[in-house]
Amino acid sequence: MLKAIFFGFHGVIINDDEIHPQLIAQLLLAENLRFDPEEYKDTYRGRSDRARLSTILQARGRFVRDDYLEGLLRKKAEGYADWLRSRSELALYTGLDDLLYRIRAKQYTTAIVTGGQRASVEQVLTTANLVDQFSLVVSASDMTVSASKPAPDSYLAAIDQLNLRDSALALTPQNCLAIESCFAGIEAAKAAGIPVVGVAQIYPYHMIQRCATWAVDYLNEIDFDWIAPRFEPGSNTATMKEKPAV
Repeated sequence: MLKAIFFGFHGVIINDDEIHPQLIAQLLLAENLRFDPEEYKDTYRGRSDRARLSTILQARGRFVRDDYLEGLLRKKAEGYADWLRSRSELALYTGLDDLLYRIRAKQYTTAIVTGGQRASVEQVLTTANLVDQFSLVVSASDMTVSASKPAPDSYLAAIDQLNLRDSALALTPQNCLAIESCFAGIEAAKAAGIPVVGVAQIYPYHMIQRCATWAVDYLNEIDFDWIAPRFEPGSNTATMKEKPAV
């Protein structure tokens, strides 16, 4: 049975897809390095800041020491915090409040599993009064570069941590549902054995539909009365691509 809902963060909860390449471009410019927008879009979108910066720097011939990388990550987080403070309101995706309300009504456990930095995630959650909506946050700050999405490690870590907090929950990947908007996140969840609802908030619906278990255009289209029965014994979630009814 379905027990837990795992959310990606950037591109799922908050519409901030444009600011991340801008901040990385600024970091690279300060290091006298070139930023390639097409390279970012094709290769790095959806990956953690740690993985993105490490890979980009190595590709440009830089030796990436831990202290050097941590300094860049702090600057990136500071830039993101400045961007948040500059906005009159948070750009949360339409349908989030409704979705969270329906999740509470179903009493599903919730967690955020993200390639974002913990400080940035917590700042958004605090500003939006969403801290109490999630039992757990697993962020890129908790994972190594090799364990970042699209690797399954962050999703498996979320299951382990939730089970440690409540052994009666007895979560397995087959009890969980991931909500993702980027290919790296979808791949990570599926590699962990977790079915995925792909939300077409960054990529077009037809592209998300090709790789997610299910696809929707908007968060409020996720229909648990439709999806939950697919978690019962005998259902085959892996082959279903239909769009849930609104």
